[in-house]
Amino acid sequence: MGLMTQDKRPQLNVHQLPEADTALETEGLSLFYGDKQALFDITMRIPRHRVTALIGPSGCGKSTLLRCFNRMNDLVDTCRIDGNLRLNGESITGNSIDVAALRRRIGMVFQRPNPFPKSIYENVVYGLRLQGISERRMLDEAVERALRAAALWHEVKDRLRDNALKLSSGQQQRLVIARAIAIEPEVLLLDEPTSALDPISTLTIEELISELKQHYTVLLVTHNMQQAARVSDYTAFIHEGALIEYDNTDTLFTSPRQRRTEDYITGRYG
Repeated sequence: MGLMTQDKRPQLNVHQLPEADTALETEGLSLFYGDKQALFDITMRIPRHRVTALIGPSGCGKSTLLRCFNRMNDLVDTCRIDGNLRLNGESITGNSIDVAALRRRIGMVFQRPNPFPKSIYENVVYGLRLQGISERRMLDEAVERALRAAALWHEVKDRLRDNALKLSSGQQQRLVIARAIAIEPEVLLLDEPTSALDPISTLTIEELISELKQHYTVLLVTHNMQQAARVSDYTAFIHEGALIEYDNTDTLFTSPRQRRTEDYITGRYG
């Protein structure tokens, strides 16, 4: 992989984003854990085939917001959501939604690499097998395609039957990304995907993120503001469960509109 190349696509105004350019949308989104409110009336549109970063202090609600999009918060018994979320204009809230199907459309990669204790090959095809795909040719093609897309193919192509746990942490995280994209989702949610990695592995993942947006909408939670500035097209600043500011990344970091945003990115608090 080479150096990241500058994206030449036209810049979008996220405050007036057309529906055709919108992949994900929240409207008046509030989230509660029992009596405690964690998110407050968040309305935003996430552009298609761009990288959008969520930044803010620890515990501000950015990971909670991220997990709303693939209904991971459903796993918490006391969780309740008001408002609406949409994927490509379709509501993804409510009991009638097939959550398993939704999670095939919106893949997720967590903070620490979590490969299964299986071969590299079986890690990548895991989701495909769950879908009932068993034809060897189709699985082989999917493995190569996903590993190439995750910039891992040339490192592991001769040892696909090796246990994935033998890989380095950086390789494991790229394998997990390959596993997520093997089922060809529309959106990738990345929850601090480099926080457990060394600087060289972090750079590799950042370069990969910049390439993945050619095919996927990427929503990234990061505690690292420099990382957000490097890899994202748009950035949202979350504080105490509220969306404080959301704009083009360059604009937000150089000319923030809100004093709280400026205080955070200049290190006055957080």
